[in-house]
Amino acid sequence: MAVDSTDRVIFSESCSKIDSLTSEPSSKDTAAPSLATAAQIKQKPELSEIRNIAYHVTPPTVPNTRTTPITNDLKRTDPFQFGSRFLEDTDDVFAWNAWDHVDPSQDPLYVSYSSSQYAFQREHAASDFDRRRFNADPKKWWNKFYGNNTANFFKDRKWLRQEFPVLGAATGITDEEIRVRLAGPDVAESAAAAAHNDVQVRSQEKVVDGPWNVILEIGAGAGNTAFPLLKDNRNPELMIHACDFSSTSVKLIKGSKLYNPEHLNAFQWDMSTEYLPPEVRPGTVDIVMLIFAFSALAPSQWSKAIQNIWDVLRPGGEVCFRDYGRGDLAQVRFKKGRWLGENFYVRGDGTRVYFFEQEELKRIWSGEVVKMADQAQHPLDDDGGEHTENSDNRGNHEHSPEFEIIHLGTDRRLLVNRQKQLKMYRCWQQGRFRKPETATASV
Repeated sequence: MAVDSTDRVIFSESCSKIDSLTSEPSSKDTAAPSLATAAQIKQKPELSEIRNIAYHVTPPTVPNTRTTPITNDLKRTDPFQFGSRFLEDTDDVFAWNAWDHVDPSQDPLYVSYSSSQYAFQREHAASDFDRRRFNADPKKWWNKFYGNNTANFFKDRKWLRQEFPVLGAATGITDEEIRVRLAGPDVAESAAAAAHNDVQVRSQEKVVDGPWNVILEIGAGAGNTAFPLLKDNRNPELMIHACDFSSTSVKLIKGSKLYNPEHLNAFQWDMSTEYLPPEVRPGTVDIVMLIFAFSALAPSQWSKAIQNIWDVLRPGGEVCFRDYGRGDLAQVRFKKGRWLGENFYVRGDGTRVYFFEQEELKRIWSGEVVKMADQAQHPLDDDGGEHTENSDNRGNHEHSPEFEIIHLGTDRRLLVNRQKQLKMYRCWQQGRFRKPETATASV
């Protein structure tokens, strides 16, 4: 599983990638009638509807507190701070290609346009035929996707250790090395400015003692997560199990000259299946990585996936999570025939994508979704006892998967195209979840 072609680069999207977000819809995608564009802006006839919105939106700003010029190397070391380039009221929005912590809910035009788009998407949902076609065999569409896109199409995720320090511990990279590599000269000043945007700046949490030797990456795609981790690895005991439910994806990884079976094991597995992967014993994984993978599942598949992740993790093991957030421009721009359910869509290439809200993720990882699924599957008998005739093949679980939420945050960013004067809102969700030390080890 992977992100679609408009979302390959998370932290530094080029103008060509930005253009794909605001490109004309295909001829079969009828544009939504938008109250926002009709009533609130004067359209530029040379631009499509979505580009007109991107041209006219007015991003919210924070008061000016900066005493030195903003620099291109302005970065931070604290995970979940999500950048420190704040758009202040005296800034030229096109001075940089990206701004952090820009909340689109404070932009009336974008709010109006988004609302009209969501209504249009629901009214012109995918047909029953298309729902069956795209939901019946997701592997088929991901195999086609990877068959049409070579490994060179994707960009390596070099930001992983910055966002998830536990990956530094797993690969023998110290916190200090990460700071030296990533910190810019204005980190302290930018952290102070965070208060103007109601962003809580957290100090970097010390990674608890491991071991952190076994990583299971779910939704490995073309290896753009696994290979960057292996490149600088200093841990001789590191083993990355990289799985994807696309067999074509697995072939891409195994066919790479970077594939090293001593530290990397690629195989096909669907995280929502009834079975755990035979390549991984229950309770032996230290870190599970879910980077733009969980969104490929239908909501009905969440509970089984969460249970599987719980079962493969050792007590104290962690999940590193990043995925799409509701309100992302990639969601707003969907047109006719793409809506499969609330916040759930099918792309033009047949792959599916879900856009999460922060509170929703809290419910998912705290175990609420699994409990609801279990109650639906095993309703109470007339005498009040639980009916377990149809329990799953691994038997009843002694404990439901209630992860500790270490961190969970919404990363809101404004990307700009200076040449075309376009401003685009992006939104991602990022989290760290831990299986409690007190949890019973899976067997």
